[in-house]
Amino acid sequence: MKTPLELRHLLTLNALAQVGTLSKAAEMLHVTQSALSHQLMALEAHYGGELFVRKSNPLRWTPIGERLLALAQTVLPTVQAAERDIVRLHQPNVGPLRIAVECHTCFDWLMPAMDAYRQDWPEVELDIVSGFHADPVGLLDNHSADFAILTEAQDDPSIVQVPLFRYEVVAVLANDHPLGKKAILQASDFAKDTLITYPVPESMLDIYRQLLQPAGIAPAKRTAQLTVALLQLVASRRGIAALPAWAVESYVQKQYIQTRRITKKGLYATLYVAIRQADAEKAYLQAFAELLKQNCVKELIGIELL
Repeated sequence: MKTPLELRHLLTLNALAQVGTLSKAAEMLHVTQSALSHQLMALEAHYGGELFVRKSNPLRWTPIGERLLALAQTVLPTVQAAERDIVRLHQPNVGPLRIAVECHTCFDWLMPAMDAYRQDWPEVELDIVSGFHADPVGLLDNHSADFAILTEAQDDPSIVQVPLFRYEVVAVLANDHPLGKKAILQASDFAKDTLITYPVPESMLDIYRQLLQPAGIAPAKRTAQLTVALLQLVASRRGIAALPAWAVESYVQKQYIQTRRITKKGLYATLYVAIRQADAEKAYLQAFAELLKQNCVKELIGIELL
């Protein structure tokens, strides 16, 4: 029997199992949702049945789908290990991978990605440059770091920077805050309250860059180093905050705080990864960037890979 089964189909099935939806699987594999749908329909036509139950949540596989998924989960690790071994033959020397972070809310999804990376590249000395850094590009330039996560694109020809994902910044309110009566907040709504932020320059915060400064609004400000401390202040009516929707979703689900969209079109921001131009072809750095994207799709809600 001639089979249409190819490696890309196994990758599709594995991605779908990891993230649960066609849209997220398409993001993870950097293809269109339409292309994935055509792949799956071709397999279903060939094997004479559906691979999974449509519109099931969580995704439910049929017996045909389960068997093909088991094949994917057996074959793909072997293929990926072989590919890494071949890369090592071409690039036998790996250096350290020291990560500088410009985003306080990144650590929750960065740490699982680092754990997964260690399994694939155990020979790489992986570490986080201690603390939050207002100038991670400077750390790249002076070789104190090898990989950076940035909140804003930099005009620096010495680095290669790639968009990681786009996300929405939402207003975070106490459950009984009067602004909770509004579906959407505008710049003026921030004027008479205390804005609770991380202890970073205002120029690094999207709520200031994109909304408050252009509107000429300078609310009272209070800072907190940790996200949980910041949310405790919000929940106790000490002020309001503006944070990534993915960073506070679990607290919303627990009804600890509430969120509102900022402006009718929403307030959006982008995270970037950056490495030195001289290191752009190093496979172990490229592999970490790709793993970050895959991990973010699996772990975070409401992001858009770029």
